[in-house]
Amino acid sequence: MKIVVQAKLLPAAEQAVALRSTLLECNAAANWVSQVAFARGIPREYELRKHTYAELKARGLGAQAAQHVIKKVRDAYTTLHVNIKAGNLGKPRSKRRVQAESKPIAFRASAAQPYDDRCLSWQHDAGTVSIWTTAGRLKGVRFTGSTDQLKTLREYRKGESDLVERDGEFYLLATCEVPEAELNENPDGFLGVDLGIVNIATTSDGEVLAGRRLNRYRARQLRLRTTLQKKGTKSAKRRLKERSRRERRFAANTNHVISKRIVAEAERTSRGIALEDLGGIRGRVRLRRPQRAAVH
Repeated sequence: MKIVVQAKLLPAAEQAVALRSTLLECNAAANWVSQVAFARGIPREYELRKHTYAELKARGLGAQAAQHVIKKVRDAYTTLHVNIKAGNLGKPRSKRRVQAESKPIAFRASAAQPYDDRCLSWQHDAGTVSIWTTAGRLKGVRFTGSTDQLKTLREYRKGESDLVERDGEFYLLATCEVPEAELNENPDGFLGVDLGIVNIATTSDGEVLAGRRLNRYRARQLRLRTTLQKKGTKSAKRRLKERSRRERRFAANTNHVISKRIVAEAERTSRGIALEDLGGIRGRVRLRRPQRAAVH
């Protein structure tokens, strides 16, 4: 089973500059490759490489970095095609689908950049990594994480890792292949789970896992955002940026706690879990604007 382990980098000031510059240049190159791919009808990766690899090398990217930029772009178009085919972007000629199909995919300046073992090496005993950048190879970049994360990294890391920047902090998202837990092929029935808004989840046993705390938190965050946006000062904008991901983290943690509780109950009673399929709900359900955020 593949999982992603997040390790936080602790670079020195000059190392942070090199890492940030690398992300900027790689994503600028990815946007150019995306434009070429869109103009040529989104060719296969090998054909796209023929049209872009030499230019990427001329821009100063290393051989492996150039390959990863091309693959990142091609994978993004593959994901877009799968979502369109599955109806996740709405019906043909719907506004959302037309917007997605009518222009090249764009990458944020701090979007993730993949690294393989040729570009990135881990020194677990020293707690450092050696990583390629456009300014040269950086050695001795420190990283940290929880005890469980570091243990999983040491024992099971395999494959690519992604470098990302969030709010001025750098992280490596490493792919790890951990042994799968033994699967019960013959469960003693199923635990049904109904998902909702007022109550995040309700099980077929009658247990209600309420979302009142989360809904109150979101309402409070909305009031705070409204107040800060009305002020429009530099300090207000700085506060908005600081709080930008706080609500998302709180919601993710709440959902994680609830899901762990449901799984623990299913394991205790040797049952499987049955969930309703909510895939493509954005395209299927028509809602007023105030309702959209809660349902989505």
